[in-house]
Amino acid sequence: MKAKMMRAKLKNQFAAVFAVAPVFLFDVLTFPFAGKSFFCPSEGRHTRTMKPDKHRQGGNLMLLINAVNAEGRPVELYAKDGKIAAVGQDLAALAGENETVLDAGGLTVLPAFVDLHCHWRTPGFEYKEDIETGSRAAAAGGYTFVNLMPNTKPVCSSAAQAAMVEQKAAEVGLCDVNQTVSITEDFDGKTIDHLKTLPASVKFITEDGHGVQDNATMARAFAICTQRDITVMSHAEDMEISPWDYRLAEDIETVRNCWLSEYYQTRLHMCHVSTRGALDAIQMAKLRGAPVTCEVTPHHLWFTNDTCDYRVNPPIRTADDVQALVDGIRTGIVDAIATDHAPHSEEDKLKGMAGMVGSETAFGVCYTKLCKQEGLPLEVLVHLMSTRPAEILGLAKGQLEPGYDADFVLVDLDTPYTVDKNKLHSKSHNCPFDGAQLYGRVCATVKGGELTYQAEE
Repeated sequence: MKAKMMRAKLKNQFAAVFAVAPVFLFDVLTFPFAGKSFFCPSEGRHTRTMKPDKHRQGGNLMLLINAVNAEGRPVELYAKDGKIAAVGQDLAALAGENETVLDAGGLTVLPAFVDLHCHWRTPGFEYKEDIETGSRAAAAGGYTFVNLMPNTKPVCSSAAQAAMVEQKAAEVGLCDVNQTVSITEDFDGKTIDHLKTLPASVKFITEDGHGVQDNATMARAFAICTQRDITVMSHAEDMEISPWDYRLAEDIETVRNCWLSEYYQTRLHMCHVSTRGALDAIQMAKLRGAPVTCEVTPHHLWFTNDTCDYRVNPPIRTADDVQALVDGIRTGIVDAIATDHAPHSEEDKLKGMAGMVGSETAFGVCYTKLCKQEGLPLEVLVHLMSTRPAEILGLAKGQLEPGYDADFVLVDLDTPYTVDKNKLHSKSHNCPFDGAQLYGRVCATVKGGELTYQAEE
């Protein structure tokens, strides 16, 4: 009864956002999803088929029909100039004779996903992943925006390097990005002078993969970020402790950074939270008024250390930790789900490099775990993967409402599928989900009204 009341509370909490969850329409009228073709006859209307890797810029007017929203209700959507123009039903009168009409064939439409934590390895490690392959992997997973970490070669410590990566992603056109900047220059652990001269375009800094070990340096960084309206993203690891107790290493640095956030009132985002203790510290900080948000990863929700020894950082945790993360989602402590997509070559994994690819499996893993197994409403998962990440990043995405970006994903919630790492779009295939049977296959992704991914038959 208590669980039922909690689900009802969460459903009501997000009802205002997802009461009408439309999707978007593409130039493609025939989709070979799960062996079926969903074709919309359109007398006098545009009916040509677009290939998944073809992209056009412009202000097309399009109409989506025969989709259902996150609550399972029929919905139509009309989009114009890359933005959602209307959501509801019986919108056919809005579409002119030369406009595209897409019949979604009963698939579920959701806001496209936004990833707060991702690695595309550019510059310096393009043999693991590059901007094009990272973009393709993101689109195949239903993502239209990702937040990239700075642990590249060279380390991204300047606005100029960040702008270069963002421009290259825009040229590919499949997925927009924000490139974060390092907290200390070149990850040297001490130098933070560059933070004082960052332009207003830089809003997020992080020492991902390391964490800033020196307390005074981190305190000064927090003070600067409060003055400059920058969010600190924290990889919580005391590296003097982690070699012998990674649980304590994560928990103790989480406590430190939450206290700094409260003291300076600096926006803090805790990355890949994995322990019960760290989540408890975040909950306490929020109750005390600290401007703290946090993310968890699909792999920390799915695996336990008695069933999986795949090397990731932070490591796979205990069943009790997994339950704490699920409970944190139920109670609203957890703000978002982020992939920590970390491609590595087979050779690098054999050498002990930590990380796994996750863009293309994230929704299926989370839908199967949280909705199918734990009974959480789909609206909650949408909040975690679309709405709240977009809010944290300050984007006009993550909601299917007029005025928001026309970024959508079509998903099949009913037909199970099996993960095949050899069919992933990422350049690297370090995927411990290989062979897993999941629900929630991504069938198509649309960004700004343009098709960026279409699943094969």
